[in-house]
Amino acid sequence: MTLQFSCSGLDVPENVRTQLADDDVAARLVAKDATLWGPEAESEASIRLGWLDLPASSRELVPRLAALRAELAGEGLDRVVLAGMGGSSLAPEVICRTAGVPLVVLDTTDPGQVAAAMTDLDRTVVVVSSKSGGTIETDSHRRAFLAAFAEAGLDEEQAGRRFVVVTDPGSPLADTAAAMGARAVFLADPNVGGRYSALSAFGLVPAALAGVDVEPLLDRAAELAEQLAEQGNPALELGIALGAGFRTGRDKVALADGGTGSGRIEGFGDWAEQLIAESTGKEGRGLLPVVLESVDAPGSAAHDALLAVVDGDPVEGRPSVGVSGPLGAQFLGWEYATAVAGRILGIDPFDQPNVTESKENTARILDAGLPDEQPAATIGAVEVYGSGGVLDGVDLSSHDGLRLVLDALLAAVPPRGYLAVMAYLDRQADARAGELRAALARRTEHAVTFGWGPRFLHSTGQYHKGGPQVGAFLQLTGATATDLPVPDRPFSFATLQAAQAAGDRQALADRQRPLLHLHLTDRAAGIDQVLGALG
Repeated sequence: MTLQFSCSGLDVPENVRTQLADDDVAARLVAKDATLWGPEAESEASIRLGWLDLPASSRELVPRLAALRAELAGEGLDRVVLAGMGGSSLAPEVICRTAGVPLVVLDTTDPGQVAAAMTDLDRTVVVVSSKSGGTIETDSHRRAFLAAFAEAGLDEEQAGRRFVVVTDPGSPLADTAAAMGARAVFLADPNVGGRYSALSAFGLVPAALAGVDVEPLLDRAAELAEQLAEQGNPALELGIALGAGFRTGRDKVALADGGTGSGRIEGFGDWAEQLIAESTGKEGRGLLPVVLESVDAPGSAAHDALLAVVDGDPVEGRPSVGVSGPLGAQFLGWEYATAVAGRILGIDPFDQPNVTESKENTARILDAGLPDEQPAATIGAVEVYGSGGVLDGVDLSSHDGLRLVLDALLAAVPPRGYLAVMAYLDRQADARAGELRAALARRTEHAVTFGWGPRFLHSTGQYHKGGPQVGAFLQLTGATATDLPVPDRPFSFATLQAAQAAGDRQALADRQRPLLHLHLTDRAAGIDQVLGALG
């Protein structure tokens, strides 16, 4: 079965569909026509359409990956840690979760989460994955694991052979891999952007080494690829629905997993979130993906949202779409649909002009030192900070102070706006923080998103800065019980995490967005307090 698309309750302006047909967009996209998104996007698009070839071109990876996995298994190396951010980690995570195969995904700078990944070293191989080769988080992970292997008694050559590298040709990481004697290096197609790389080496190498049979992913994608030049193909229809939603006031895409049973797709929304937000959130417009806990979760029926049920049917009575089919076809179909939606929105779906801003802020803060900030109030285990006027008029001395500041933040969300929760915490140990999305969504008619930092900086971070400036923001940070050094760097993981959070705050403050920053002096107690204040 390939991709199947169905729609309910969405009015598609006739000119949207006819314009795409008149311009022969389906066939031109398959032919890699870089002029589809206008003259300003042509240069970037001309070097970013290689993802259309991946169902065929990635097949050469399959026997090589099978042989490498067998080699690793023969040495007792059966635990795979993936060090990668954004497009380098989100697809492998979905692939492995869906297949029920363990994969340790390290896309954080939280010292506790990093330390927890550095266990069972006697059976661990590390996949270091970075398109640019200069991602600060991934380089820090590589350094930490290299030092940990040395401390475990491996010599330089043995330690180097515990690494598999995925990167673009000519990147600094390719040179580093050669210098450290990495066991294998996979050079990906440079004409594939990170968020479109699910079916490239970035998606397939970690998943295959963890134990997933990746060939069926390519088989199902190839079946869909045969249809993509045709009018009315399911991926084109999905793109039309996304674009029509935007044109008719539904500029939020509420993503929910709808599958049931053993074959259900797990966690697809986290991957689609980056694809949609980073591709469309720019030039003051965009589609905001909202990853839901379920089809009926708070926010699924928002007046400005199109509900997208992945691996399921649309919901009658709500403007919604259902996109069913196997994972390989889903990856290719959503990539194609996002490119089509980009044309309807009138933006370049392949650049990400605002992603570097927080990175540059982080670098400056690491050089100059963390800002000296004093809390406006300390309430139990929660220190309260604010900018953009969010604390104006709030009685912080009240016994109900935490509830009042949260109410003030919710009140600060502008019409047709959204609230983004950004948690610079441990995704495993502090998992309860994820409950905040639904808890806040129950209190407002506005869209509420949730992202783990710095992971979301490589995803919705582009939308926050480049999309419509109608966001309000809740940032959570936490005290660290035990820090972890980054070898041969003048900072630790805790310092890097704090600098990333501060850099992101600076980017939002520069836009005068309402921002509430809650620092948890005791993480568990602080999360309980915040959830308690929301009732």
